Amino acid sequence: MIENRACRSGCGACCIAPSISSLDKPAGVPCRHLDDELRCRLFGHPERPAVCGGLRPTIEMCGESRTEALIWLTRLEKETAPVA
Repeated sequence: MIENRACRSGCGACCIAPSISSLDKPAGVPCRHLDDELRCRLFGHPERPAVCGGLRPTIEMCGESRTEALIWLTRLEKETAPVA
């Protein structure tokens, strides 16, 4: 079972590692809506992409650090990328 957790302050891994096609954001590039404190400027607003709202922090995804979260999400992005 995957347990949910609170979003880690100062992380932003889920706004960096994955691609977000509705924003034309490639994987590994910080989202243009990520502020200097690594918080989403669109959080809680209707303009926030559905994919972002559906991504919930879990122990598996976030790990014990921002680095672990970036590694996990980068691996997931590569495993789920369309075959070129």
